[in-house]
Amino acid sequence: MKRWIVALAATAVVSAQAGRADDLPRLTRLADGVYAYEHVDPTKRGVTVNNLIVVTSQGVLVADGQGTVDNTTRLVAAVATVTPQPIKFVVVGSVHGDHRGGDAGFPKDATFIKDKWNATWDGHQIEVLMLGRAHTGTDLEVWLPKEKIIYMSEVFSNRVFPSMANGYPTEWVAALKRAEALDAQIYMPAHAAIDAAKDWKIDWTRDNLKAYRGAIEKVMSEGKKLHDDKVPVDDAVGRAAWGPFADWTRRPENAAGALKRVYMELDGAL
Repeated sequence: MKRWIVALAATAVVSAQAGRADDLPRLTRLADGVYAYEHVDPTKRGVTVNNLIVVTSQGVLVADGQGTVDNTTRLVAAVATVTPQPIKFVVVGSVHGDHRGGDAGFPKDATFIKDKWNATWDGHQIEVLMLGRAHTGTDLEVWLPKEKIIYMSEVFSNRVFPSMANGYPTEWVAALKRAEALDAQIYMPAHAAIDAAKDWKIDWTRDNLKAYRGAIEKVMSEGKKLHDDKVPVDDAVGRAAWGPFADWTRRPENAAGALKRVYMELDGAL
């Protein structure tokens, strides 16, 4: 599958450890009428917020938003560089502020999709799915069967330590397995570590998705071991061994909340 990158004005540089943040935002063509948009997450050091864009003669569909009105305005402007068609639909894949904080930047007449939905425009079959409770209780994904592209929203973040403070661990793993069964060519995350792809080639493959599932399963196995050993939840993060996931972006920020959620599931408190 050929991919083209459209250069956009750089807007921000985060910390030195975050790699080439000054290359962002960027718009990448994934297939005819299908694009990925990436921008710096202003609330999370070293992380992007990503959007799927589907362009048709009947209008544009955008999956998720950005965290600020300014970032969403830039997203809307990026869409305008590839089509004169208006943004008609915005899929609410995640209800969290890093995707909803900038919704006022979308056109006022755009329709927000908050449940399962499907349409066929210009040969693009678009399916809004709910593969199961995962990052939250209302996660949605966007599946393009013809192009074999699925936007996973916050069910998948590439090389970002799982943020599970509002999640459903066992159901999350099941949702990821359902996504893997779709056999997509591109599994697009809602977030990625800015320095995850050093050569800046998109590498959103099933292997990356499986690695992310492995990170969640590691949180679950560490949490269960510590829970079984009667380690207090507030002490668990200091006792956990993360193996290959220890250096993933935002592990210090996310690990304690993830373990607490595993403890809650084991205690029947979700």
